[in-house]
Amino acid sequence: MSQKDTLFSLIEPVIQEEGLELVDLEYQKEGKRWMLRVFIDGPQGISHNECVRATRALEPVLEEEDPIPHGFVLEVSSPGLDRPLKKDRDFERVVGKKVEIKTFIPLVKNEKTLRGTLLGLAQDSLRLELEDGSTINIPREKIARARLHFEL
Repeated sequence: MSQKDTLFSLIEPVIQEEGLELVDLEYQKEGKRWMLRVFIDGPQGISHNECVRATRALEPVLEEEDPIPHGFVLEVSSPGLDRPLKKDRDFERVVGKKVEIKTFIPLVKNEKTLRGTLLGLAQDSLRLELEDGSTINIPREKIARARLHFEL
């Protein structure tokens, strides 16, 4: 099990006990310090108070379990408007909305970045209506990253 998987399995139950959803986490070195970023969401979005509450719930668990062998900074926040889409429920939540899909290999017109409206998902692919009106099925194993797409 990878470090990220270990952290996810430790953190997710704590976040769920708070009535929230663990969207993603990042564990990486930035400058001289290590950062553990925990991205959470809730039915009504996330407020500062919910981030504080989740941080307070996580701190004793992380201290007791000690999954990281050195000091680190814990940061709990919302995934933002352009939240990553990873799980089936993430994609189901945004059917009919604009998304940006980055693929490992070019799929359309030699492009790896596709934008369009998510029409639906199947077990092994996503159906996307591209900006030119055409549709494409994108195999899940070809997706490097998927996010909601907002134009300002």
